[in-house]
Amino acid sequence: MNYFGIDIGGTAVKLGLFDEACELLAKRQIPARLDNDGAFILPDVKASMKSLLEAKGMDWSAVKGIGIAVPGPVLDEGFVPLAVNLGWRNVDVRDVMRNLTGVDNIRVENDAKAAALGEYRMGGWESYRSAVMITLGTAIGGAVILDGKVLHGAFGAAGELSHIQVEPGETEPCACGKFGHLQQYVSTDAILKDIRKKLSDPACESILRGYESLSVKDVFDAAKAGDGTALETVRSVARMLARVLAAVSCVIDPELYLIGGGISKAGDFLLEMIRTEFKALALATSENARIEAARMGNDAGIYGAMLLAERGCAEG
Repeated sequence: MNYFGIDIGGTAVKLGLFDEACELLAKRQIPARLDNDGAFILPDVKASMKSLLEAKGMDWSAVKGIGIAVPGPVLDEGFVPLAVNLGWRNVDVRDVMRNLTGVDNIRVENDAKAAALGEYRMGGWESYRSAVMITLGTAIGGAVILDGKVLHGAFGAAGELSHIQVEPGETEPCACGKFGHLQQYVSTDAILKDIRKKLSDPACESILRGYESLSVKDVFDAAKAGDGTALETVRSVARMLARVLAAVSCVIDPELYLIGGGISKAGDFLLEMIRTEFKALALATSENARIEAARMGNDAGIYGAMLLAERGCAEG
């Protein structure tokens, strides 16, 4: 018997077909069609799953469960009240996929929480009873794992580190409509916005000034090369992240923090800055919490989704 792990994003959908030993048999990526308020996404997923099965000489009878990660809040029964990036509002993902595939065991989870589960279980971190994962990219994701289980909270907001307020005086709103949230300062867009603002000052000296277009990688490469303007921005990112992690330690006190997402590719250069700032800000009892780079990369979501389906079978 086999499982599917599906990771639905705002631009692409990743699909993985796994065997009972959680080994990845095949994977595929398809565009996320957002026409008609995302109405084509789940039928497209079904068609792609069917194609993967046929390529392996299988049919739906070989599928024991399907796990689906979505970029939005998920209620217990697999109902998604809102997924802005997909154009979804009030979509019963579990019910739709059961009707499309005939598979009864459908599990649905928020994408950041699914990725954290995949990273924790498959990335070799299970010796830690508690962990917090934060993913850094165009958006900021977060999740809390306690005793091997993803924490949801009373209203599904546990782990929403992106919306912790770090600058009370901010006058520009976050995407959520509130002000001064972490995502406004450490996302890829925020980093590039900060650099461009600095470069708009004619007195600013930076090797980045000669770039026709800028990427976050360019900013980190310049910082590594000693560029003062880039270093100032990167240090600010590290400081903001450390401030949030230190606050989280006062509430959850995890053994481990995992840093994932595209920005984490800066590696130890960024991690060492975060570790230094964290030690300066955290309580002495928590300052030795490990801060490490995530290992599963872009596959964390499909692995986490698959594990949800596997767990669903175990629970019956």
